[in-house]
Amino acid sequence: MDIEYTADEQGFREEVRTFVRDNLPQDIASKVLDHRRLEKSDSVRWQDILAKKGWLAGHWPKEYGGCGWSPVQCHIFDEETATLGAPRLIPFGLNMVGHVIMAFGSPWQKEHYLTRIRENTDWWCQGYSEPGAGSDLASLKTRAERQGDDYIVNGQKIWTTLAQHANMMFCLVRTSTGARKQEGISFLLLDMKAKGVTVRPLIMLDEEHHVNEVFLENVRVPARNLVGEEGKGWTYAKYLLGFERTGIAGVGASKRELQSLKEIARQEKRNGKPLAEDPLFAARIANVEIELMALEMTVMRILSERDKAPGPEASVLKIKGTEIQQMLAELMMEAVGPYALPFQPEALELKKVSRGVGPKYSAPLAGNYFSWRKSSIYGGSNEIQRNIIAQMVLGL
Repeated sequence: MDIEYTADEQGFREEVRTFVRDNLPQDIASKVLDHRRLEKSDSVRWQDILAKKGWLAGHWPKEYGGCGWSPVQCHIFDEETATLGAPRLIPFGLNMVGHVIMAFGSPWQKEHYLTRIRENTDWWCQGYSEPGAGSDLASLKTRAERQGDDYIVNGQKIWTTLAQHANMMFCLVRTSTGARKQEGISFLLLDMKAKGVTVRPLIMLDEEHHVNEVFLENVRVPARNLVGEEGKGWTYAKYLLGFERTGIAGVGASKRELQSLKEIARQEKRNGKPLAEDPLFAARIANVEIELMALEMTVMRILSERDKAPGPEASVLKIKGTEIQQMLAELMMEAVGPYALPFQPEALELKKVSRGVGPKYSAPLAGNYFSWRKSSIYGGSNEIQRNIIAQMVLGL
């Protein structure tokens, strides 16, 4: 892998940078750069802009309406949009179920759903985890019984991110029982507006409504919304998780957060000197920067293997990416010291905060820290990822 950018790649970087500077709404960029709360409308507005440009699914193959970007171009796009304060693209359609439909979907599913994802028409959520099936996902119990041209789905999903906004769910269901619990699982595309779907919010440690419980009671799903073959859902789920875990690495956003950390360290003072000049704190910043550089190179190596989907090696990216995200949030909290202590949820909405809470950048940092604690759990907990690496990569 050549780590030097070609002239064409440098030109693409400038094209992306210019487009984002000219088209990203500044109110959205300010929210992202200041760690403020984003609404659904913010993400939809930015993704509509990209869809109009033809860049929302730029990483998709041209045969499915994408631009066929190379791994380097995808990396440049991620880095430049993150640096300038663009929201991270909602991954459930673009980077997760879209790839499953491309690989295993029917011609109708490819024509119907890929078009709607590419044009930012559908908002998807992921129906994987259940109250008794999180890290042990194969223990899921949500049932789907075939009745004529429909499946009748009954069960419960949990930790369903942004389900309150979604109109579609890609859902793992049990269609039969087999000798192994991985057998008999199927992959359905479910309309969240169908009768029998109930969404209940789960408020997290940062007092935000990110995730939900979803109850499915006699929900009818057309049989044409079965992806691939009945009983092969476990195979499709693992295929999807490779893309999900690669995306969780979040190199572009972490590089932006690293610069924010450095700026805070230059402004905060200890004993009359900038915190950035404290040898111990500077060493911690240097350590996370080195880790991030190594992660960036590893992501590029894995993405450069265009002849196959991300495999178990994606677990490495998931572990290291989430650890870096948590380290950055923690170091920002430490940098502002006691000013990070009063967590004020209203600060996330650009409302006036109480006096005596330090510089304006300190107010959202506690919420930001709390939010990133969950990153080492979703997408398969980091403990599970280490087991995957031991078994599937190291052969232990």
